[in-house]
Amino acid sequence: MSLDAPQSKVLDGSRFYLGVVAARFNAELVDALLRELKATWKKHGVKAARIDVVRVPGSHEVPVAIQLMADQGQYDCLVALGVLIGGDTQHHVMVGNSVSHTLQAIAAAARLPVINGVVVADTRAQAEARCRGPIKRGAEFALAALEMAAVRKRFNS
Repeated sequence: MSLDAPQSKVLDGSRFYLGVVAARFNAELVDALLRELKATWKKHGVKAARIDVVRVPGSHEVPVAIQLMADQGQYDCLVALGVLIGGDTQHHVMVGNSVSHTLQAIAAAARLPVINGVVVADTRAQAEARCRGPIKRGAEFALAALEMAAVRKRFNS
């Protein structure tokens, strides 16, 4: 993952309805991403009443809930949150690839931005750095969602 995140072009998120699906597996790390995501949105004017959060067991279940939220037609952008950490096998890579491809397919079919905030890390230390450490992925996902919500509004006005 690059450490050179783009600067957001959207500062006012007050007009957006946003949805989040967050995995409960690796809960302390996902919760850290979610806290940072919500704090960033609050800083940019998104009211708590305009944010829906759905919790699912793990990252592999995230796309189904994202699809269900997309089908509602009320969101300007959705964010998928999860953390996959390597172990003795490459299962985290397989799940990460599956989730990524499915989220892209949902976004394209629904014509709705979906931010892939599922962190795939080889080690716990890498995951910690991205979720609770110096790499602010939660804020990056939040800003990307605001920018893409603005893009969607531009073309759906």
